Amino acid sequence: MGNIRHSNIKRITLRLIENYGDKLTTDFDANKPLVAKYTTIESKVIRNRVAGYVTRKMTHKPIE
Repeated sequence: MGNIRHSNIKRITLRLIENYGDKLTTDFDANKPLVAKYTTIESKVIRNRVAGYVTRKMTHKPIE
């Protein structure tokens, strides 16, 4: 079984990848400050969840 994420985490992540996909990386620690920079998320927990989902999406991104 996989992790279940809230729809707001998924929505924010997909928007970030759409707009800033070239700047985001496959490194969680590098994505944390980028998520804080490009969003207005104040909660550390939510920021980390978004950064983790961004990392996962960038790692499993289909090659075109």
